[in-house]
Amino acid sequence: MKNAVFETTAIPKAVATLCIPTIISSLVMVLYNLADTYFVGMLNDPVQNAAVTLAGPVLLAFNAINNLFGVGSSSMMSRALGRKDYKTVYKSSAFGFYCALFCGIIFSVVCSVGKMPLLRMLGADSVTMDATGAYMMWTVTCGAVPAILNVVLAYLVRSEGAALHASIGTMSGCLLNIVLDPLFILPQFLNMGAAGAGLATFISNCVACLYFLILLYVKRKSTYVCIRPDKFGFSPYIILGICTVGIPASIQNLLNVTGMTILNNFTSSFGADAVAAMGITQKINMVPMYICMGISQGIMPLVSYNYASGNHRRMKSAIVFSGSVSVGFITAAALFYYAGAGSVVRFFMDNEVIIEYGTRFLRGFCLGLPFLCMDFLAVGVFQAVGMGREALIFALMRKVALEIPALYILNHFFPLYGLAYAQFCAEFVLAAAAVIVLMRLFSKLNRQKSDDFE
Repeated sequence: MKNAVFETTAIPKAVATLCIPTIISSLVMVLYNLADTYFVGMLNDPVQNAAVTLAGPVLLAFNAINNLFGVGSSSMMSRALGRKDYKTVYKSSAFGFYCALFCGIIFSVVCSVGKMPLLRMLGADSVTMDATGAYMMWTVTCGAVPAILNVVLAYLVRSEGAALHASIGTMSGCLLNIVLDPLFILPQFLNMGAAGAGLATFISNCVACLYFLILLYVKRKSTYVCIRPDKFGFSPYIILGICTVGIPASIQNLLNVTGMTILNNFTSSFGADAVAAMGITQKINMVPMYICMGISQGIMPLVSYNYASGNHRRMKSAIVFSGSVSVGFITAAALFYYAGAGSVVRFFMDNEVIIEYGTRFLRGFCLGLPFLCMDFLAVGVFQAVGMGREALIFALMRKVALEIPALYILNHFFPLYGLAYAQFCAEFVLAAAAVIVLMRLFSKLNRQKSDDFE
């Protein structure tokens, strides 16, 4: 039975089936981000490391499109599958794919035309401008379309429960990137520095896209994911359903970009060493963060399907089980990071100044991890069941009301080092809000079930 993982498989096994491939692909994505940092760090040139860090917000901005059409379309597809509404599934996948393609082209053109103002806005100066621009030429000018389509196609494939195929596609590009990085970056090979890291990323994303396109062609008679042009259209019902979930997810990402840009601008005033250390610790912090993100994204199809089909008990069990696993793991990871911060940073760059900066940064970042995973889980549930308003409120609370003001306040009272504690301040409040809103959702579903029996 194709939908057995959604309907009858035991919760721990269903969660593992959907989440483990997603977590692995998330870890591989982090690994390839760390590979860029590691191999560029081997050059022992803070300018090259700073270039990769400064370009980070633009690459993160890709996720605004990924979330709009990937999260939005996949949520719409899984809910339609729960209702057995296959026509909506086909149209939603085609709409998500072609809109992502078009927006990727526009993104690339706009960033290329406005390259110099964009670089200055990111915090690049006369020292880091050339290296940052060279990295962005491959990752943005040439690479925006394959980078965006790679992620959106993974979301579409995952929406029907094919988490393993989604992960294989993502991992194929990431693993290739890790292989190509030293060849393009290091002086004993092509000696391209940060630009080489960008070229490796571009090639790997193209390969990942090719995998997904071949997969959809081979499975065209059995998959619910459809990217045929004749299925693309502007149905108000499809657009509203996708945008209700996708727009809040996209806004959340744009606010993340804003927060990262502000963080990098504050850090850049302390020099290239501080920027390099901040970039290294941010990527180290991504490892446990992406595992929790993998869990929240992995259970989304399961939550969407059972919410739409009315099996709310199964949906609640999946959320509670995933939350307990996520919180337990990330708390252990946070403790490890706090205790071994210096050794972890040293692994990526053996520079005493950067190690001193990075140790203090990482200890600040890791304090927010246990609370961050509750926030991720709650927002994933909101996106899965179509609660776009709640997802948007959380996004605005995280950045506009909490984290961005905390960056200004903490940097004023504790210059540079206070920046690393802004996330903790925001996520502590949001974790409490997440628990409250999820409990209210469960109570509402219980009342609806009681009303149905009366």
